[in-house]
Amino acid sequence: MADPLTITMTNRPPVKIDKDKWPVIASSKSFQGEHEFQANWKKKLTVRQHADGRTIIYGVYESSYRDSRDRRAGEMVQSDGTTADLVGDTAPIIEAIIRVAGYLEFDRQLADECIADLPAVEI
Repeated sequence: MADPLTITMTNRPPVKIDKDKWPVIASSKSFQGEHEFQANWKKKLTVRQHADGRTIIYGVYESSYRDSRDRRAGEMVQSDGTTADLVGDTAPIIEAIIRVAGYLEFDRQLADECIADLPAVEI
C-alpha cells in the first residue's frame, strides 16, 4: 500500500485504505482560533470515493482541552456500479454525511458545507 490511511468507522472495526486509490471528493472543516495550527478544537468531515463507487464518509473531532477526548466516526456507502467520475445517486452519501456529523455532534452547517463540496451532478 503506497500511502495508507486508517479510518475509524462507527460500530465496526477501522478500515485501512490506500489514499491514492481513495481520493477526497468532498470535505469541510471548522476550528476554534485564529489559525488552525493553534486551534483549541478542530472538526473535519471527509468523503473519499474509490473508482468502483464505494464511498467512505468520516469525521474527526480533535481537542487540545485538558480532559477532553478526540472523537472519530465513519460509514461506508456501498457501490451501486457507478464510478468515481460518475457519482450517480448521491442521496446515500448525503444521508451518511448527516449521520456522521450527528454522531460526532457537529453542527448542521459543517455537514451542509461538506454536501455542497460534493461534485456537481449534471441534470
